[in-house]
Amino acid sequence: MGKVSHMDESRVVIQMKDIVKKFGDFTANDHINLTVHKGEVHAILGENGAGKSTMMNVLCGLYKPTSGQIFINEKEVHFSSPKDAIDIGIGMVHQHFMLIPPFTVADNIILGVEPTKGLVVDHTTAREKVLELSERYAMKVDPDAKVEDISVGMQQRVEILKVLYRGADTLILDEPTASLTPQEIEGLMEIIENLTADGKSVILITHKLKEITACSDTCTIIRQGKYIRTVKVDEVNENELAAMMVGRDVSFKVDKKEMEPGEVVLEVKNLHAKDYREVEILKGLNLNVRRGEIVGLAGVDGNGQTELVEVLTGLRKADSGEATLLGKDVFNKTPKETFDSGISSIPADRQKHGLILEFSNEDNLILQHFEEDPYARKHMLNRKAVRDHALELIEKFDVRPRGCEGAPAGTLSGGNQQKVIIAREVTNDKELLIAVNPTRGLDVGAIEFVHKYLVEQRNKNRAVLLVSFELDEIMSLSDRIEVIFDGQITGSVSGKDADEKELGFMMAGGKKHE
Repeated sequence: MGKVSHMDESRVVIQMKDIVKKFGDFTANDHINLTVHKGEVHAILGENGAGKSTMMNVLCGLYKPTSGQIFINEKEVHFSSPKDAIDIGIGMVHQHFMLIPPFTVADNIILGVEPTKGLVVDHTTAREKVLELSERYAMKVDPDAKVEDISVGMQQRVEILKVLYRGADTLILDEPTASLTPQEIEGLMEIIENLTADGKSVILITHKLKEITACSDTCTIIRQGKYIRTVKVDEVNENELAAMMVGRDVSFKVDKKEMEPGEVVLEVKNLHAKDYREVEILKGLNLNVRRGEIVGLAGVDGNGQTELVEVLTGLRKADSGEATLLGKDVFNKTPKETFDSGISSIPADRQKHGLILEFSNEDNLILQHFEEDPYARKHMLNRKAVRDHALELIEKFDVRPRGCEGAPAGTLSGGNQQKVIIAREVTNDKELLIAVNPTRGLDVGAIEFVHKYLVEQRNKNRAVLLVSFELDEIMSLSDRIEVIFDGQITGSVSGKDADEKELGFMMAGGKKHE
């Protein structure tokens, strides 16, 4: 579908002028400007920690600006809460959805603004209004379905309907395609088109240059908290956008030499396991990964990837099956046993499973080795060795800010927390590296960096299992792609022959075209 612009340049709906937002001595937004017109799709582009979310949290009433002005329909406004912003027509759809799983779609949408008849909630009216909004913007949601039973893409549509139901004229979408399939991304682009055709304006926070060029009219670039410039999207290309965002030229191509895979490192046979609801989610899964290859696991979230990784890293017990590493049994072992057997991992949730946020960065970098020489002497940590190790890795892996070795890991931006984990796991140099969404939420500069290290592991004749919801990432990195659907591997394609449309079709349960 070609891009159609519905922007009315004569109608300015939002203006942010010289916005400064400080947290103590730290300036997150340093004189930021933004102008949004009626019917416009306006992208906000910037690296991790550039200040995009802070800027939008100011606009939607979560933060008060330190200085600067906000105008809505050319009148100056002062928000004291998100309710003030939604009352004036600004609604934000956050990256991590805020839905109540056991409630129905309709009940989630009306929560807090329920229509009533007397003293009871008027469910009939609510349901009709939800259906009417859903049909008006071609969203196709079932108002009676429970949120816990619907796909991620459907949950996102529920979040969009939630802000529309509250009367939003401008929608802020924060990283809206982070865990969608290619088909769901196309669906979202159509919804954005329908919203702007109806006169709504959309602000899109994203790292994905392809999406900006596909659906945005205008793009504002910010770097290290400062306003860089605003450009018309059809007058720039992706490389120019990337360079403005990072401040240097960025390579999009993964540099990967041809390699002949060696012996099988990981072998998984007929694996059965349950999810957190005690429902069977792995239904006889078979998979292998060999030396000198990156195997990409492609699939829509919720088809068993999470449980497979948890079983392989000792965080979950499987019901039956086999798992071996270089012929050694690693089935249902503890996390320490799997690590000692030769499996290291970059986990999906960097804050929950990757780091101890209260610990310093230098201590996080030796988490699995704190009892070993040279970091420990007679049950005491050798602080000098720990710090020297950290200084070397912080320099090598470009962790910012420099000199953060003694600071708690929780004080770093998400992208730099990810670099700490990657520095540790790559340096562990195990036979198998499992990387789960290793670049989720990272900007193009950091992505280029992570990809380089994954390929380096493969070139060292290690085995790499890449689990990612980013199809571009799977296709550019993988030597072999395995598709997971409904708890089984349903198809396999070689990385160099992969086709995005066919993979998307297979991820949705379709069969490979021979």
